[in-house]
Amino acid sequence: MPTDKELMEQIVREGDTGYLAFVSDEPYVIPINYAYCEGRVLFHCALEGRKLDLIRANPRVCMAVARQEGRPTPHAGDACDNPFESVLCYGDARIIDDLDERQAILNEFQARYDTPDHKRDPVSLERAEKCGAVEIVVTRMTGRKVSGKEKAAWEWP
Repeated sequence: MPTDKELMEQIVREGDTGYLAFVSDEPYVIPINYAYCEGRVLFHCALEGRKLDLIRANPRVCMAVARQEGRPTPHAGDACDNPFESVLCYGDARIIDDLDERQAILNEFQARYDTPDHKRDPVSLERAEKCGAVEIVVTRMTGRKVSGKEKAAWEWP
């Protein structure tokens, strides 16, 4: 039987979009494409911008990934049902300044979107110079699944 962490990691690995929340003087959340590799969330970005400024000011972040398994049932006297799975990943974001490390992380990100029909070329050092990368080391995960009468909550650690 899979552990809570393994169940949550599967949902995160299979997710299409993460919603990354930053600690700031006002709420700020952005959608990102990401890769989940060995307890880390990896994403690419510009070399400057608001999210990087926020990470420099406070690296604590939280990313949400969710998938809905069907349409919510109508409210017709019975309890409503909105079948879904969701995971929150908490951790510290780190902007990757070292060019060799950035290239390696961008290649891990590329590998997540590689398919047999669409092979992606490795990221060159020249390309890595023009593209930012961020690594989030996940230190805590929480998750939920609700489907009919089935309800589960997970937490790691």
